[in-house]
Amino acid sequence: MASHPLGVGIIGCGMLARSQHLPNVLATPEARLRVCCDLDEAALAECRRLAPEARVTRDFREALAASDVDLAIVATSETFRLPIFQEAVRLKKPVLTEKPLAATWEECLRAHAMFAGAGVPICVGHNRRCSPAMKEARDLFRRHMESPRPCPWRFQRPGWERIPVGAEDGLPALSIRINDDWRSWKAVHLQGIAAKVGLLLGEMTHFTDLACWFLDADADSVSVFGSGILNHSVSIRFRNQAIASILMGGNGTFGYPKELLEVMGNGGVVAVDHMLEVRTAGIEGAPARKIYPMLGDRHPNIGTEGGLSGWLAKKRAACEEAAARGDPMLQFTAEPDKGHKRMLGEFLREIRGEREPISPTAAALRGSRICFAAVTSAMERRVVSLDEIAPAP
Repeated sequence: MASHPLGVGIIGCGMLARSQHLPNVLATPEARLRVCCDLDEAALAECRRLAPEARVTRDFREALAASDVDLAIVATSETFRLPIFQEAVRLKKPVLTEKPLAATWEECLRAHAMFAGAGVPICVGHNRRCSPAMKEARDLFRRHMESPRPCPWRFQRPGWERIPVGAEDGLPALSIRINDDWRSWKAVHLQGIAAKVGLLLGEMTHFTDLACWFLDADADSVSVFGSGILNHSVSIRFRNQAIASILMGGNGTFGYPKELLEVMGNGGVVAVDHMLEVRTAGIEGAPARKIYPMLGDRHPNIGTEGGLSGWLAKKRAACEEAAARGDPMLQFTAEPDKGHKRMLGEFLREIRGEREPISPTAAALRGSRICFAAVTSAMERRVVSLDEIAPAP
């Protein structure tokens, strides 16, 4: 494909699209925003304000058919993505879609088959794969699992080699903690099936994808504890006997870091805290701690040490400012790089044939299967085999 900037059409222009995808396209030299599509006139009016050079339409077919649109960013609800995918595949236009891939397992499989069969590139928006902190942590952990570099000071009690742990020796275990505040969610987040199981599909896909990506394994079974609406704990057993635990707390606060991932294996640990710092222990030659830049820092003179302690100082200042001025939006500052903009850039490279797929449907299906099984587990209160709910593709 030619090296000139690629024209982009955004289909679905809600808050996420306007806060992430639209500004990211405008800030990417290799892309040009050509058209914004939504059924909501208020959303289109905001797009006109943010990107006056782009056209607007209420017809996704018109947006996709435009001769100056080379790829589509799909940010509609997952309940209305398949018709957009079908039209994009017919027109041979690549798609970057928000997650989850679709609202049902059957639709996920259809979408996968459509794009794979037509050879049209698609990127599923598991953006944390492009977060600098997550990517480096994952690369470090996979190297450690594939070529272990244990530390020389590991304590090994005499006779440990005779303890019958068998194949479990060295196996990884992963934990992800998510701190969220449900009062920030849109009403649609708790409608339909989500009224019974919360964000087990729409948001949990981020974290099941991370678990599969870090562990490089397919899941075998899932069990969910808790209400499944605001609070839930998802326990996953993988076919290689690795395990993962994902805890979602929906009654938390934005005044505290949202995500903590910790993964252990082969006598080592890698931790990713709020995508602002990566810590390691027990891995010979690995840095003990590395910090990462923050985005949109309105308080550069506070928390200058960076990392978690720096972020907490900045967040406290922002929250105090928000309270004093009566504007809750002022609490948002110094956000971690979750990889949204980088994913767009990497997908553009993929379209041009410069790299392997960054987040294809085949990879997304791994995490999606877990989520569909988790929904059944939450509703029926039992351990659920993935094969019984969503047979492997």
